[in-house]
Amino acid sequence: MNLSLVTVGKTDVKWVKEGLDLYTSRLRHYAPFTVTEIPELKNAGALSQDQIKEREGELILKQIAPGDLLVLLDEHGREYRSVDFAKWLEKQLGSGARNLVFVIGGAYGFSPDVYKRANALIALSQMTFPHQLVRTIFAEQLYRAFSILKGEPYHHE
Repeated sequence: MNLSLVTVGKTDVKWVKEGLDLYTSRLRHYAPFTVTEIPELKNAGALSQDQIKEREGELILKQIAPGDLLVLLDEHGREYRSVDFAKWLEKQLGSGARNLVFVIGGAYGFSPDVYKRANALIALSQMTFPHQLVRTIFAEQLYRAFSILKGEPYHHE
């Protein structure tokens, strides 16, 4: 199965990008993994929050194929312990789908159309993190899940 992470906006904080690159390279030992950055909207200051979500949603949905499993990283999603997330991931890997796509939305969240298309919502925490940092945190958790599934010593329980 191919895995991908779609994000709104560029990763422009150097140390965050370095962390994302580190875990991206580690993840590729387990499965094909890509990161796609959707450019931030131009003239977003002239748009309402709903307009921003709608336009970002259109760009997000262009990245999703009909058979893809779409998982939104969303504050209202289900929280998992790392071991439970690994079990959830294993189930998705065995689902027969070709692509598992995780999406980190913009500052105002997702449009109703993106929520309708989603197969699952996952929350990393009840806390709020900067969107750029979430990319690295999530990539690390995805790497951790694979290491758990492979019985490797990275995760300590």
